[in-house]
Amino acid sequence: FSLKELHGIFPWLVESIFGSLDGIIVGWNLRCLQGRTNPNEYSVALDFLDPSGPMMKLVYKLQAEEYRYDFPVSYLPGPVKASIQEQVLPECSLYHNKVQFPSSGGLGLNLALNPFEYYMFYFAISLITQKNSPVTHHVSPSNSAYFILVDTYLKCFLPTEGSVLPPPSSNPGGAIPSPTPRSPAVPFSSYGMHHTSLLKRHIAHQPSVNADPASQEIWRSETLLQIFVEMWLHHYSLEMYQKMQSPHVKLEVLHYRLSISSKHHGSPAQSSYQALHAYQESFKPTEEHVLVVRLLVKHLHAFSNSLKPEPLSPSAHSHTASPLEEFKRVVIPRFVQEKLYIFLQHCFGHWPLDASFRAVLEMWLSYLQPWRYAPEKPPQSTEPLPRSVSDKWAAFIQENLLMYTKLFVGFLNRALRTDLVSPKNALMVFRVAKVFAQPNLAEMILKGEQLFLEPELVIPHRQHRLFMSPTLGGSFLSSRSPAVTDASFKVKSHVYSLEGQDFQYKQMFGAEVRNLVLKLAQLICQAQQTAKSISDHSAETMASQSFFSWFRFTPSEVNGSYTGNDLDEIGQDSIKKTDEYLEKALEYLCQIFKLSEAQLTQMMMKCGTAQDENGKKQLPDCIASENGLILTPLGRYQIINGLRRFELQYQGDTELQPIRSYENAALVRLLFRLSSLLNHRFADQMEMLCSREDFVGRLCRYHLTNPQLAQKIRYSPVVRDRTSHNWGPRISLRFLASYRTLISLLMIYFLASWFHIGPVGCTFIILTGYFLYAVIMTFFFEGWKPHEH
Repeated sequence: FSLKELHGIFPWLVESIFGSLDGIIVGWNLRCLQGRTNPNEYSVALDFLDPSGPMMKLVYKLQAEEYRYDFPVSYLPGPVKASIQEQVLPECSLYHNKVQFPSSGGLGLNLALNPFEYYMFYFAISLITQKNSPVTHHVSPSNSAYFILVDTYLKCFLPTEGSVLPPPSSNPGGAIPSPTPRSPAVPFSSYGMHHTSLLKRHIAHQPSVNADPASQEIWRSETLLQIFVEMWLHHYSLEMYQKMQSPHVKLEVLHYRLSISSKHHGSPAQSSYQALHAYQESFKPTEEHVLVVRLLVKHLHAFSNSLKPEPLSPSAHSHTASPLEEFKRVVIPRFVQEKLYIFLQHCFGHWPLDASFRAVLEMWLSYLQPWRYAPEKPPQSTEPLPRSVSDKWAAFIQENLLMYTKLFVGFLNRALRTDLVSPKNALMVFRVAKVFAQPNLAEMILKGEQLFLEPELVIPHRQHRLFMSPTLGGSFLSSRSPAVTDASFKVKSHVYSLEGQDFQYKQMFGAEVRNLVLKLAQLICQAQQTAKSISDHSAETMASQSFFSWFRFTPSEVNGSYTGNDLDEIGQDSIKKTDEYLEKALEYLCQIFKLSEAQLTQMMMKCGTAQDENGKKQLPDCIASENGLILTPLGRYQIINGLRRFELQYQGDTELQPIRSYENAALVRLLFRLSSLLNHRFADQMEMLCSREDFVGRLCRYHLTNPQLAQKIRYSPVVRDRTSHNWGPRISLRFLASYRTLISLLMIYFLASWFHIGPVGCTFIILTGYFLYAVIMTFFFEGWKPHEH
């Protein structure tokens, strides 16, 4: 086709593949396309969208003619959209010289993008706009065509080995030019100074555009990464994030939400909130979104770690360093650090307290461990000892101090509110403790905190310097700032650029955080005891399934006091895993924070996990008052998380308790009427039999009376009409309504018919056996409580 025809169908083709921006058109639904379920479509889609496939050849063909395509500003992330609409130029160079006023009759602002940018914008934003796509089967995000394409594009345009492959061209010897600067169509004020691009400096010094294809095509690497970061991470601006940390602003937000929930829309709190409306974008990242971001983080670590060692001679460095090598040196601090930090802060504060947080956790831990993606191989050793973190990573840790310390405190606050008895939650605590317990890591974090807390020396040539964000000025392609040798200044610059000049730093190894760690250790001990009690309870339940239990209620069935846990559904193996995770997590926390054996012993005594003399767990934390026990905040926490519980038992009339799930409702009501009729008709006879002093009297007293129940009803504060209760001898037939009893009777009748015994003879055998059972129980166990049999 001619370029004119291709230019016309290109926007339609991109929308047909990735879906529309409003999410109405699903497109090829690459997020749900998997090779296991649709192998043919999966392979065709990957081949068609491959970096060297037909679609990218079309992109490069249109790129050669410098076509432009409009992308609506209204579909950009909130901070960028708000700044452009207010005619303030975003700091990211991706938007420079691209904003245009709508044509006559048009609505809204647009970005004029080249074909490569337009294609990647749609590809990246489809992860956000198509989150409600129909799914007919279980989809594994890491096996989807979209996930594979992200990995393929990262490996192609951000290679860890070699240079970026040149684009395929139908003209041998020809080249696809990089985007040319265009005059701005809207007058904008910028966040900071717009420096000369590093790419432009390299191209300007070259005698020919074909001399170094890597220099010519480095713009694709920058554009791809900027688009991914902007679309996936930049949903909250740094300025709004810092404002939202203010207690005053948090109060305004609360007032605004309360005013929305009420009918008084004219509340003054609503007007005070308007300045923060841009921050309150409805952004809820999905688990798939987080997994894709983790893939980006892991690849950027590998890309950055593939940087060649710097030459000893500065002059040699200035002549031999390629644009790709300089890109590797600054890719993480200039592009990812700030936006990823805000993204993680949002996830830590708003993600539900369930096991799906594991995706966010692993993404965070991947960023904290760049040494895992270094090219050098760890030394082979016979003992599986943890690998010590090399001192060469101290600079990375210091320049990302908040990623380690503040987010660790955020995780502690989450862990203190989760049920650590759950195996998945226990695994998350274990993972974090294991990562931070790596040898030499805690020491380097402590060193970074010490550098931050050092007093700033008043040096003449540094008095005028401000702590500035490394991203100030826009693209990485701006000139690199001179190397700062003062490590303390680097750490302070990092902290203050992300949190603001008035930020009150909370030390990870300070007393406040140490108390949080002690609380977590205490909860770990309690969770271990709870898991053990659940395991013991399950074992006892299985062992107590005897023949006679089919005829009678067990205490747990009657009282319904056991609340249960997800461990019951998983099995004993998962209980053992939970105990192992918690035990190792406690060990790692002791290593990180240097907790002594005496502290652990004292803490375990305080946590109240010791069992009382009856072998039952202690009650939740309470305060005795004249009105009875009152739960403390700790007691409420213990009940919510299943760490402790009251031994609730049904203390009323067993005939009047609610119908159980294992009972036939119609039979319960029918047998209750029958037993009430019998008790009313033969009350005097039963009273006379129970007053006898011989064996018959003992038999009747044991099976027809319940003195404990009579005493409870007599002194109960909730029973008003005490004359309506029958406290004397009575017959109870409710156990016959149990499905267990019914099934047992049917089995007995079936066996009797097998031996040619009629229904009358079978009934006689059952009644005789039950009478003998009653006599034996009376003769040997008269002193036992009746309701326990």
